[in-house]
Amino acid sequence: MSATEPIRNRQSVLAMESYYLARGELRNHALVVMGVYTALRISDLLRLRWDDVYDFEQRRVLESICLSESKTGKTKNVALHKKVRGALSLLAARKTPPLAGAAVFASRRAGRAISRVQAYRIVRAASDALRIGRVSCHSLRKTFGYHAWKSGVSPAVIMEIYNHSDFDVTRRYLGVTRDDTDAVYLDFKIK
Repeated sequence: MSATEPIRNRQSVLAMESYYLARGELRNHALVVMGVYTALRISDLLRLRWDDVYDFEQRRVLESICLSESKTGKTKNVALHKKVRGALSLLAARKTPPLAGAAVFASRRAGRAISRVQAYRIVRAASDALRIGRVSCHSLRKTFGYHAWKSGVSPAVIMEIYNHSDFDVTRRYLGVTRDDTDAVYLDFKIK
C-alpha cells in the first residue's frame, strides 16, 4: 500500500475547495475546506457537533474550537481560518438553525455523522473529477502541512500543530521531494 501524499499544486487545492461549492453540496464543501485548513484527522472532523463550532446565542460560527483528539487523547485548540468559518456559515444557513447536538457532517440519518468511508468517497470523487490524482482524507491533513511549510512556517511549528512527537513523522507528512531539496541547493544565497 502506498503512502498518501499532500496535494502539492496550489491550483489543485483551490479546485478541490470550490468543487462541491459550485455543485451546491455545502456539507461536502465544508468537509474538504476543514480538512485542508484545520489539519485535523478525518475521525476528529466527523466527531464535530454544531455546538462545537457554532455560537447559538450570537448565531455565528466560532473563531476557534477546542477538542480532544481521538487518536492521541490530547486537547487541541484550532483557530478557524476565514475559509472554514465561511464554509460552516454557508452550511449553518442551510440548516436554519443547526441543531446543537447534531453532527456537522451529518448523513441523511438524522443527527448521525457520515462514515469514514463516505468521507473518503466525497474526497475521492472530487479528486477524480478534477484529475488531481489519488487523494484521500489524510491527504487533506498533509496538504495543510505541505503548504504551511512551503510558505515559510517552521517545521517545528507544524510538528506542534500535528501533535507529532517525532520530527521524522512530520517530515514524511510534509512530503519533501527531491525537487524540494534541489531547489534549496540551487536557490541558496549567503547574505
